[in-house]
Amino acid sequence: MPLITLATDIGQQDYIVGAFKGQLHAEISQLSIADISHYLPLDNFAHAAYICSNAYKYYPSNTLHILLINVFDEPETHFVICNYNNQFILCPNNGILSMLVKTLPENTTVLPIINATNIMQITKIIATTASTILANNTIEGIGTKGLKIVEKAMMKPTVGNDWIDGHILFIDNFNNVIVNITEEVFENARKGRNYKIVFKRNEVVKNLSTNYASVKETEQLAWFNAAGHLELAINKGFAAELFGLESYKEKMHQEGKSVQNKWFYQTVRIYFE
Repeated sequence: MPLITLATDIGQQDYIVGAFKGQLHAEISQLSIADISHYLPLDNFAHAAYICSNAYKYYPSNTLHILLINVFDEPETHFVICNYNNQFILCPNNGILSMLVKTLPENTTVLPIINATNIMQITKIIATTASTILANNTIEGIGTKGLKIVEKAMMKPTVGNDWIDGHILFIDNFNNVIVNITEEVFENARKGRNYKIVFKRNEVVKNLSTNYASVKETEQLAWFNAAGHLELAINKGFAAELFGLESYKEKMHQEGKSVQNKWFYQTVRIYFE
């Protein structure tokens, strides 16, 4: 049975997600649809990439992943399609693909969306394209080769001789803080040395935990979560709120008639000694 995953920034208070699923079922018989999330943030592609990439790897070959985020960022709408790890990804051509897959696969194509001015017209074209991909298990002959693909890079931690600076990717539903430092980066920089993790208000954690129950209730902890990323938390508490930590935000600053995009991350530093 064909399998599609959906991840969007649309939410579920409106009819759009349900209507899009109807379009997909109308195009593809015996279809199975899995929801990743419909609450991805418009202004944090790193958050969206973290959620989707860590979910996608658990799906079987030939799954088609459809990601709708910031669809109307540009006047002309283009989508990009690739074959990655024996799966297919279809998403807007706004840089999110390169953040998902790190290096663009050679088999990548751009799908211009022609004569579509609203979201349901766009999703209709996507549903038809999805039907073709899943029927043939290939993206050959779909889209236009050679068109420019927008690329954006994930913010990487900065590594010094005796320190790492990481950035907060996002705050999860339990107020835990996810940092862009992976266990692999940590161990490579650590080289067996002692360490201390320092974040806002000079809070310090000197030992990594294996799970939340490793510390007493209301105590702070740091551990590498199931996705391999550093996570700051409080056992049965609200770490981000208590420590005043915030995830990535894109703020628009008006300066006369000009508008500039500025990116703000809060940092977490690990010292080695």
